[in-house]
Amino acid sequence: MSEYIVSARKYRPDSFETLIGQDTIARTLSNSIKRGQLAHAYLFCGPRGVGKTTTARIFAKMINCSSPGPDMEPCGQCESCVSFKEGRSYCIHELDAASNNSVEDIKTLMEQVQVPPQVGKYSVYIIDEVHMLSQSAFNAFLKTLEEPPAHAIFILATTEKHKILPTILSRCQTYDFNRISISDMVKNLRGIAEKEGVTIDDESLHVIASKADGAMRDALTIFDQTVAFCGTSVSYEDVKRNLGVLDHEYSFSIVDAALSGDYAKCFTILDEVLAKGFNALHFVGSLSEHLRNLVVAKTGGLEPLLELPDSLKKKYAEQGSRCSMAFLYQALGVTTACESGYKAAVNPRLHIEFTLMRLCFLQNKPSAGAEAPVAQPAKPAANPVMAGPDRPSPAPKEEIPGQAGNDAKPAAAQPRRRAPKTGSALSISAIAVEKEIPGQAGNAEADAGNTDTRLPDDNTVRLKWKELAGQYTSKPRLASMLSSGQINLSEDAGVKVVEFVVMNQAQKQWVEEKMQRELETKLRELLACRKVNIVVAVTPEPENAEKVPYMPEEKAKDLMEKNPAVRDFIADLGLDTK
Repeated sequence: MSEYIVSARKYRPDSFETLIGQDTIARTLSNSIKRGQLAHAYLFCGPRGVGKTTTARIFAKMINCSSPGPDMEPCGQCESCVSFKEGRSYCIHELDAASNNSVEDIKTLMEQVQVPPQVGKYSVYIIDEVHMLSQSAFNAFLKTLEEPPAHAIFILATTEKHKILPTILSRCQTYDFNRISISDMVKNLRGIAEKEGVTIDDESLHVIASKADGAMRDALTIFDQTVAFCGTSVSYEDVKRNLGVLDHEYSFSIVDAALSGDYAKCFTILDEVLAKGFNALHFVGSLSEHLRNLVVAKTGGLEPLLELPDSLKKKYAEQGSRCSMAFLYQALGVTTACESGYKAAVNPRLHIEFTLMRLCFLQNKPSAGAEAPVAQPAKPAANPVMAGPDRPSPAPKEEIPGQAGNDAKPAAAQPRRRAPKTGSALSISAIAVEKEIPGQAGNAEADAGNTDTRLPDDNTVRLKWKELAGQYTSKPRLASMLSSGQINLSEDAGVKVVEFVVMNQAQKQWVEEKMQRELETKLRELLACRKVNIVVAVTPEPENAEKVPYMPEEKAKDLMEKNPAVRDFIADLGLDTK
């Protein structure tokens, strides 16, 4: 039985041409070698498994080859190339800073740096995970890093660049390695599968590449794991089962059910996913990613952003054509809100099921044997979180300006009340009631449940006005104002006008800014007639009524008019009464 070598080692790149996904860095280093412009220190930083150490080894091999080709390719025949291939090169020294991070380790390295190479021109020192060095080790390394011997080249590799001291960064040429794209990984995996005699489809390769998260080493490790599980014939179902990947079909089925309003099917799919042991939050995350892919597939010019096999791209394009952009936008808002609130949910499963119901009701087409929730006109609520479709909104506790014993701020300082957001449950009819859109189908007339356009008589209006006052028992001062206040009734251009008379200007301003629209809406509902308007008036003062000074300036002026001695005293002292 031959010795088994994992794919990550067996197919490790040995030249810049075989390096995957780092073309810019490979070209820069290759040009610097051709021109003989070699720096004494390099810093390779980037995510794990993207080729930092591999690039350092290739670089060391190229600069030490004694018979390079026209483009500085290693010959593969000289002692330096042979020793590099066999893993016994004396020109390359690797140090793991994670386990050799003390000052003594760095001092030992500094002593070794003084020894010239026995084979080749340069001694290359590769220090991996350099950010793990201690503060003292960094300080001991600084002087040698700044002025090393002519034969020494340092290559520092790290996954956490932000932990490197600025004094180290300033002494190195820095190269940032990128994550490897899914298409590059799929291409490389396909070539390795052909060399190994493994039959695997594109969808399975894309799953492996996606699972690797941009790291080629991880992709090769997952590939070996998959081959060990499936053998030389790899199927998509086996890959999903082995890697615990959630099938795309679940998300496709959820969106189809949401478009038809079948929330019962959504519940069944969720139960199947949970029964297979998948994480519920991962299910919601995959659904959000699916909706994002539908947006990309539906929008022209964004095809490169969809890193999927052609078979899946066609399915996304087909389903995306059946979804409106408004639906996808609202659905993404629903799923992302579910993700953010999942950890705080007392019942996580119910939290997700409610999210699925909201998705189904976005189209207002429920088909699970039950009627969809009927959208009600938006009503002001003091606490929108507590208000629900089956719970009356708690009345806000507000003081009425101008009322005796009232310490509230003037109406201008009060924040403008807004109707609570009801998401997808807000119907066109509710919007019509709130904004009074003339001619809108399903407007306030429909909400009132009556199509009769005849105006109510005065007695009916007065009875309903008292009933309206009774709805504000939780606001005793407002209820008192409505029940004791005078109303004058008239008709103007086919509209019933209810003139509500208040005591002073402050009350008038408060009612107009805070309560007029709500009172009109409720009165129209009680009268089952949309053609009712409320206007606010102030009780006129009698002509012979004595004016009572109120402001300090008015009181001072009144005092001077009634007392000439006071007026003369103020004039003698030159006082300002304003």
